[in-house]
Amino acid sequence: MPRSARTPRTPRTPRTSRKKRSSLANRVIAASAALILGGGGLVAVNVYASAGEGRSSAAPPTRAQNVGRQMSTIDCPDAGNELREVPERARGEVDRELAAMDTQITDAYRQFADRKEQISQDPGLAENAVLGPLRSKRTASLDRIAIAIGRVGERPTGIESLAGCSLRADDNAPGDPGGTGGSGDSGSSGDTGDGNDTGDGGSDGNGDGNGNGNGNNDGGQGGGSGDGNGGQAGNGPQASDFVDIQSVQPNVDRPRQRRGASRGTFTTDCGRNENGKFNPDNVIVAPGVSNGAHHMHDYIGNQANDAFATDDVLANGATTCRNQGDRSTYYWPVLRLQNGQDEADVDADGGGRDQNVGEIQTPSEVTLKFVGSPVGRVTAMPRFLRIITGDAKAFTNGDANANASWSCTGFENRQLKDKYPICPEGSQVVRTFAFQNCWDGRNTDSANHRTHVAFARADGRCPKGFRAIPQLVQRIVYDVPPGPGFAVDSFPEQLHKPITDHGDFINVFDQRLMKTMVRCINDGRRCR
Repeated sequence: MPRSARTPRTPRTPRTSRKKRSSLANRVIAASAALILGGGGLVAVNVYASAGEGRSSAAPPTRAQNVGRQMSTIDCPDAGNELREVPERARGEVDRELAAMDTQITDAYRQFADRKEQISQDPGLAENAVLGPLRSKRTASLDRIAIAIGRVGERPTGIESLAGCSLRADDNAPGDPGGTGGSGDSGSSGDTGDGNDTGDGGSDGNGDGNGNGNGNNDGGQGGGSGDGNGGQAGNGPQASDFVDIQSVQPNVDRPRQRRGASRGTFTTDCGRNENGKFNPDNVIVAPGVSNGAHHMHDYIGNQANDAFATDDVLANGATTCRNQGDRSTYYWPVLRLQNGQDEADVDADGGGRDQNVGEIQTPSEVTLKFVGSPVGRVTAMPRFLRIITGDAKAFTNGDANANASWSCTGFENRQLKDKYPICPEGSQVVRTFAFQNCWDGRNTDSANHRTHVAFARADGRCPKGFRAIPQLVQRIVYDVPPGPGFAVDSFPEQLHKPITDHGDFINVFDQRLMKTMVRCINDGRRCR
């Protein structure tokens, strides 16, 4: 059974007696599979310099980098992000093909991970056994996507150039020089950061350029090897993915509220997933596809949420929310202890089959609060509005859409974007998601599930053509042992990096309760 918070900590019950619960051209990647062997290690020509750089703003490398670096994962262009214009009638088929492409990467990553040592000695094996077959499968999927779009609209051109993938190193891994700097902004502007930028309404990163390493973290995670391969059987995270929160400088910069700001709040109580609703589906990104996420989600609120839930199904679903007028669904990747203990999903999709292992943790606290705009009034969200915040593929995609925010109780004026926090005794780990707070006024979803919503600009105003809506701020707290011994679930090739943290929300408030929320926020009241 996923472990709930307990105070004080008590000795663990033996596992056997415990019940377990279950403009495409602008971003085309030069993904050649050319590989060079030198200095006893494998080198990929196209290796990104830093996992913290957004792909949209970083030029591809022009030379082989760091001879002798050990390749850690597979890096593929995210076709889903690129498909900004997909006719409504083609979206179902396109989403299924995109989900198939995620499965292709997962399968290829398994092939790579199983043969990593052989590949380090024989670069040709990577092309022949991993990258070549993956490219062929992606080419076929991209062609089917183009055909599906072409049946009902204009067939996209240049899409085939997204087929190629490459191997890349984990810049935080032991022995890899030049680890990433500190966190960029985790604010709600959605802009990429260099550790000095301030996101509107969010938390400025503490980038110090030194990788935020912690000299005491020398053993990897539970079950991992001493070389820092991490607790997911070599699938991460690394010890260097953690930092002592007490070493982080305060970095939260709250936006100044202006005259006319909507200062109220509306809080909904939907529990902590005490009843253990999990699945590895993602009805927003991969509707109709089982295991579309390749990692396990916690669900609170609507209990009908799985890959096949339609709007009508969600409208009639039971809810864990105290106010039955809120049948919204709130979900996020589970957090697991890396303690060598198996969970009920150890042999299941989304769990052990996708290299997500360890004991699922039940949050000690979950707060769902909707807040207003610092510059004006908010308008009601449309029913069935879908919002994804953060990027589950940020490790390979770059941080353009990343919105992870990690901290510890008692230290929440210090936020981390690309590191997990090590909290002192008596302090608990905190994940915070500030969702997009502007809506285009027309669509409840979009082709890439992003462009129908946006973050307010640095001055608090919505982009042109968007209107302010109540902003969901989600705070999830965990009582886990101090030290680097936990990780969020992720796609296997994302190596359980903290920057991949993300949250999903579908608005299923009834009309009456949504009106109440908007009035409370605009009138400056605190309501539940």
